[in-house]
Amino acid sequence: MKIIQTDVLVCGGGCAGIAAALSSARNGAKTLLIERAGFSGGIITTVGLPYFDGLIDKPSGRFVVKGIPLELLQQLGVAKVGAKHIDDLRPDLITKYWGSVWIPNVEEFKLLSDELILKQSDRLTVLYHSMACDVEVKDGRVAAVIVANKDGLVRIEARQVIDCTGDGDIAHWAGCPTIKSTPLMPLTMHFRVGNVVPVKETRDAAKKVLIEAHQEGRLPNFYGPGLIFAFAKDECYVHATRVPADATDAADFTRAEIQGRKDAWTIFNEWKAKVPGFENSYYIMSGPCIGVRDTRRIVGLNVLTLEDLQKTTRHDDAVATGCWFLDIHPPEVSVDKPFTGSGFQPKPYDISYRTLVPQKVSNLLVAGRCHSASSEASASSRVTATAMALGEAAGTAAALAIKSKIEVGTVDGRKVRETLSQNNGGPFTDA
Repeated sequence: MKIIQTDVLVCGGGCAGIAAALSSARNGAKTLLIERAGFSGGIITTVGLPYFDGLIDKPSGRFVVKGIPLELLQQLGVAKVGAKHIDDLRPDLITKYWGSVWIPNVEEFKLLSDELILKQSDRLTVLYHSMACDVEVKDGRVAAVIVANKDGLVRIEARQVIDCTGDGDIAHWAGCPTIKSTPLMPLTMHFRVGNVVPVKETRDAAKKVLIEAHQEGRLPNFYGPGLIFAFAKDECYVHATRVPADATDAADFTRAEIQGRKDAWTIFNEWKAKVPGFENSYYIMSGPCIGVRDTRRIVGLNVLTLEDLQKTTRHDDAVATGCWFLDIHPPEVSVDKPFTGSGFQPKPYDISYRTLVPQKVSNLLVAGRCHSASSEASASSRVTATAMALGEAAGTAAALAIKSKIEVGTVDGRKVRETLSQNNGGPFTDA
């Protein structure tokens, strides 16, 4: 078996993972990033969701996330240099109703991710088409992660490991306590339709047609629908499919992918046949993978809770700030607004470093939607820009651990916060 040794291993190159790998390398650690797809970006690229959710405090319009997420937006031409407010973004890319911003080209995001990785090539290596499949634990630490790729099974021995799998796979296999919501939020297959000429009847007709298709048994589930003209004036980007499943179960995950593609195609055909504006439309593509909102989360040294969001709990070791509303999707049909409950909009809240630190394993951090949070709180903290901020914090902490010759589980979160601040990242302050 091939053996690779490194200071820091980042498992998963999604929103959290790309930020973790870049911050680890930029802070001086020899870093290896592995990703199951042939590119980085996670939900943005493997699913096709172009939104940087969690960047903007909706009531004030101020950015609560800086650092690498903001750097990405600046390099994509979406945000001005030195941007701090929604007014510093390209106005045609803002969704003020949600308090979010989107990027105009997912393919450009792939290229930018590659470019930033290659700029750190003296300390950062990436292996695409590589998936973690097992973990070896010895004396309370991850001794090795076993990866499957075109080299066969590869043993990666890292001094510090960051789990950015989204599902907490590494932490789970290492024996760390994890939890799942009941019920799990459903999965969504995003898709795009070209040559759409919307008229005033389009949106109401699109909704009516899906309700009828569901009632007549042609469409088992859906929500919204969300018709968004994000990429071009005549191209409809669709949020509408809804597939209940557990994405940590291989068979169920496979079933969801198959169902999601079928439902997307059904929706397109229903609209093309019956909805004004879709008469001459064509199906461009669905995302390479179905989008997953909710699976495992670790039970860390601190758990972010709904009460923390309601009371805006402060932490000395805060390493990121959340601000997204409680975006909870039910596993059944919901028309108009996609989420359930009040959609509570919190004030910007602290996320403690300890939510990245699992129990029982000393050299492991977990970043992204699988960090330590209750089911309600994670509905806010799971989104893209917040995940990037958590990843940047984890990568910074791993590099600090390497420099100090300690384990990430014992790193002082206040030191992580201080280093993030020096690099224009970290939690939001009113200053």
